[in-house]
Amino acid sequence: MTQKNLFDLSIVYDSGYGHTKKQAEAIAEGASAVAGAEVHLVALAEGPVDWETLSASDAVVFGSPTYNGTISARFKQFMEDSTQTAWASQLWRNKLAAGFTNSGSMHGDKLHSLVTLALFAAQHGMLWVGLDLFAGNNDEERNRVGGWLGAMAYSKDESPELSPIKSDLDTARHLGGRVAELAARFRSGQG
Repeated sequence: MTQKNLFDLSIVYDSGYGHTKKQAEAIAEGASAVAGAEVHLVALAEGPVDWETLSASDAVVFGSPTYNGTISARFKQFMEDSTQTAWASQLWRNKLAAGFTNSGSMHGDKLHSLVTLALFAAQHGMLWVGLDLFAGNNDEERNRVGGWLGAMAYSKDESPELSPIKSDLDTARHLGGRVAELAARFRSGQG
């Protein structure tokens, strides 16, 4: 960080087919719209995790597709790897955290994935930021899946160019902006 008012937000995610990557990018867009935000995308499929970037971040947003009612194996491996690199020394203590997920069905037990991510953050001593949107009533409204713990998306068995749809990505953008706004407040001592 080069300026006093800048803060870092990292988005750690796994994406098997590109749908979760679209959510991560939407979260990054929402966070980047907040003045002073420096956003880092950390794709678990693209190589070793930059643990120093995560430790330097003021907030970390976790994302995984929901497979068989839980997070992906690659994200689970990240969680296990964090034990020695971050948990034992509590490097993420008092950082903000949030989460997002999607699955190939409207329900798909996505809540279980978000609970898993929230518990992971709690074990690291992080402060969880939920979604502050009422449930949408149709496919055009944000939070159409009706999540409070984090951003949920329904990605049909189709190309990432087609899903998640705009309202799900708008929900992710909103979550990114919310986390960034809170990170800015905490960084400035107003949190």
